[in-house]
Order: sequence, then structure tokens, then C-alpha cells
Amino acid sequence: MLELNKKRIIVTFLMHLGDLTLTTPFLHVLRKAAPDAYIAYLVDEKLKDVVLHNPNIDEVLTIDKKGKDNSIKALCKAADMISEKKFDVLINLHPNERCSFIDFWAKVPVKVGFSHFLFRPFLTRVTRLNRKMHAADMYIDVLAQLGVQDLSNNGLEIFPGEDDKKAANDFWQEKQVAEEDKLVGFNIGSAVKTKRWAPERFAQVADALAAKGYKTVFFGGSMDEEMVKEATAFMTTKPIIATGRFTIGQLAAAMQHCKLIITNDSGPMHVAISQKVPIVAMYGPSSPELYGPYTKDATIVTAMPPCTGCAKGMKHECEDMQCMTRLTVEQVIEAAENWLKN
Repeated sequence: MLELNKKRIIVTFLMHLGDLTLTTPFLHVLRKAAPDAYIAYLVDEKLKDVVLHNPNIDEVLTIDKKGKDNSIKALCKAADMISEKKFDVLINLHPNERCSFIDFWAKVPVKVGFSHFLFRPFLTRVTRLNRKMHAADMYIDVLAQLGVQDLSNNGLEIFPGEDDKKAANDFWQEKQVAEEDKLVGFNIGSAVKTKRWAPERFAQVADALAAKGYKTVFFGGSMDEEMVKEATAFMTTKPIIATGRFTIGQLAAAMQHCKLIITNDSGPMHVAISQKVPIVAMYGPSSPELYGPYTKDATIVTAMPPCTGCAKGMKHECEDMQCMTRLTVEQVIEAAENWLKN
């Protein structure tokens, strides 16, 4: 068993929004195992809101991995920053070349976790990715392999700051949304194109719920604005447009006001789950068992009849994407109504 308590620990992880959110149960388990440790987390600068106010860590370190820090020189500088802080233990959760190189270059006595195969010889102990586990449990499994026994956690957690909460409240006041309003959120984007359900189908669902007295709001980042414009052009009712309006922390705070989020498999889906909001999630080429909602408060909607095609391999490619096109408006409305009537 690796002693973690009363140590200075650096965790490194430079993946995307959804993936980073899926590491928050790991942070909870780590803090319980090491209540008197100093825990820092190295993440991508643009995603720091995910962990900025997390009470389970003491410090957030960042690099701009696709911007100013996208060079070998910058990665060495990031590693030197880690070295200067005199950490005792490094835990890597991201086995790609960039993160593994930083960990290799950093001077930390004990290095454990995942690693790119080129850098595995330089780790004190390598943890293999268990692809048969849900991703959140896969990260927690790193601690289990180090001897941590209490793996209980609170699920996904993002803690919006006070400024985030104020920005969200100001937005809802601007849009004349009252506390008692029944608000349903939609996230129609996804970084992976083949995970996206058709915009016109989202429009039909939103209109159907609006007809039942629900206010509808479309979330998403600036990259989703064209998709949202396309979807809302099909609508006969008028939704609230929040697309491109929020930082990650503000999005988390804003989602707290929703009774339900209807979403593609995406980073914002995991943000909604972190705020304990029920979700209806459309799943096509990716595996819900490995990357699905890490919560019981979710309904996963899949193609009817099922399309087994490339789902197991998660290739995210085929000629007709039947796993998404066979997923019907009626299925989603039924799933939504089951949550909204509770």
C-alpha cells in the first residue's frame, strides 16, 4: 500500500470537459484516503472551472495545451513547475504523450498511475487502463490498486463559485425565469459529430414540452451556436437561448435551475449530472456502460430497433448512423415525461 496521507500529491490529467468531470469521484476518494495531504491538480487551462472550487483539492495548476503551451519547451516548463513545488507523489490519470512527457520530466520521487507506453519504465508503479469499467470507476481503480479500500464517493461534482452563481442568477432574471417556472434544458452539441441527434428532432421535443407548460432553454458553447440556430428555426414555440453565454462554472450554476436536461452524449451532459439534475441522454455509437451517465437519475435512450453495428468497437463511423437515426422523438418525449411527472 502506498502511503498518501500527509504527503504532497500532484494529480495530472489533460483530457476534455466530460473526461475531467469524470475524475471528480476520484478526487473525493483521494481526499478521504489522505485527509491531511496537500493535493494539487494539473488540468487544461480552459477547463479549470471543473475543479477550481473543489474542496477535495488544495491547488489547481494549468497549462494551455492547445495554445501557448503547445510545445516541448512549454511542457518542460510545466514539468519544472511541478518539480519546484516539491511533491512527494505524482498520480497520472491521462496516458497520452503530452501528459506522460510532463510526468517523465518532472522531478517527483514516486510516480504512479497511467502512462504512454514509451514512458512506463520511468513510473514507480504503472496502472493499466481497465476498459471494462466505467471511466469514472477506472480512475478510482488507480487508488484501489495503491491499496485504498474505501472507494465510496458522491458521484460527479462541480462546485460553481459565487461569481458563477451570480452570473447564472442574473441571466435567469434577464430572461424572466422565476423560481417556480418549470425549466427544461437542452444540450444538442457534442465534440464528436456522430454522437449528435438531429437538430429538428430536438426542436420537436422542445415544442412538445413547451405545449405542456415547460419553459425550454438551449445550452452549449459558442461552437454550438449554428446548431442551436438550426434547431430553433424548426420550432413553433420560443425557447430561451443560453448558447455561448456561460463559462463552465456558470453553466453548472445555471443548470441547477432545470428540472431536467435532455442531451447528447457530451461534456455538458456530465456537467448536468454534477449538479444532480436528472437527464435524458441519447446514445448511439458510444458505450453507456463505459462512458454513460454516472448517476441513477438518468434515462438512456438508444435506437429502436437496436443497431449493434460498430457500437462495441466505438468506431463512431458508418454510412448511415442508424444508431442515431432510429432514435425517435417519441422515445425522448416519453423518457422526459417520466422524469417531469415525478
